[in-house]
Amino acid sequence: MTYILAFLFCGLVCMISQIILDNTKLTPGHVTSLFVVIGAFLDIFGIYDKIVVYCGAGALVPITSFGHLLVHGAMDVASELGPLGLAFGIFNLTAAGISVAIVMAFVLALIFKPKH
Repeated sequence: MTYILAFLFCGLVCMISQIILDNTKLTPGHVTSLFVVIGAFLDIFGIYDKIVVYCGAGALVPITSFGHLLVHGAMDVASELGPLGLAFGIFNLTAAGISVAIVMAFVLALIFKPKH
């Protein structure tokens, strides 16, 4: 059942984003940013954690999870270090993903040549 719920949650996120792209003039970058902010707001109110428990890893795959991880890390460190922890905590849970994205972008830029 967890696999089905994970598939349905990811499919729902993709379906909503495709509907937004098809019916508005928003670009993929705008929609991505929107979903990061939605994930962050859902985490602020404790809703995204419940979605993760219910849908499993399927809730950790979409871009909404990135907003969830940003806020979750910031709030965890803020409870220890105070307001300064908000700035440091953002990178605790997302550092590995950001690092891989930067390194892979560099490697792929060396391998492939962009078309003009």
